[in-house]
Amino acid sequence: MISDRVRTNLARTFRESLLPKLGMLLLVSMVLMAVFAPLLATHDPTRTGYFSEGGNPHPPVGFEYTTQSAEDGEIVEQTVEADADHLLGTNNVGQDVFSRFVYGARVSLLVGFSATILAMLIGVPFGIVAGYFGGRVDDALMRVADTMLAFPALVLALALIGVFGESPILIPDPIVLLGLAEGMPPAIPIPGTVTIVAALVIWVWFARVARGEALSLRNEEYVKAAKSFGTSDAEVLLGHVLPNSVTPIIVLATIQIAVIILLEASLAYLGFSGTTLSWGYEIERGQDILRTRPWISILPGVGIVLTVISVNLLGDWLRDALDPNMDEGQRGA
Repeated sequence: MISDRVRTNLARTFRESLLPKLGMLLLVSMVLMAVFAPLLATHDPTRTGYFSEGGNPHPPVGFEYTTQSAEDGEIVEQTVEADADHLLGTNNVGQDVFSRFVYGARVSLLVGFSATILAMLIGVPFGIVAGYFGGRVDDALMRVADTMLAFPALVLALALIGVFGESPILIPDPIVLLGLAEGMPPAIPIPGTVTIVAALVIWVWFARVARGEALSLRNEEYVKAAKSFGTSDAEVLLGHVLPNSVTPIIVLATIQIAVIILLEASLAYLGFSGTTLSWGYEIERGQDILRTRPWISILPGVGIVLTVISVNLLGDWLRDALDPNMDEGQRGA
């Protein structure tokens, strides 16, 4: 599916540019953190009650803050110091911020990759069939896609979640099951409804790209030759059209992973994720006390930003390397 020329171009552009290296480093770091979250987390991310003596959240190591309380009718100021057991502090219900950060990476990345794959499985066959056969088939299928595009992604996602409800899926954590991380949650909560909804929201983009490729490829000489030898439409689609449509689909997939991560964070922020181990949920939890205890929301926000940037940097690299229509002056722009 990917020619030697394309592989050579990928390797060359990766060597010549710093940005894809940075994107790869960031994304690999996030993936490794998500995979080994039970080993990296210092506390059970779901356990509460890690407060100071006065019942206040701990700040990150190296910081302190002042709070006020009423004692015997008088306002008393109390300095809350960091706790070395909680390097990045605790949140407003006494949960370890760092542990929830590494576990939140699991949800964002799993939803991002899973929903993108599911959207590809729906959209690519849909678009290829529409573009290859054209005519009434194309009109009927693409009107369905146009209808989906008429709704804003977030509004459509909220409507679908309202219909299907929140259905988290618990996946057993192999690291915990093997006894390598005692005291950690035995299962990974994945927002199943959000994953499906995200795929239903973005599949149309894969359909449109695949349709465009099929429209151009169906008139290629090798496709006409295959049909003249009696090759069935299914064999032409699977053997010629689909393999030669892979390049733009891969580029689109990297973009959509970032879009879905942002969509999942938005839904979690609004309380529709189905799991509390989410970066978006952590941002919402700390918004009311952002001025006094900013670390609760800042860290998950940084995680979202770095992950989206890393995926977009890799997407730009793939676009530059795989698009034969881009000249040298445009690459890396």
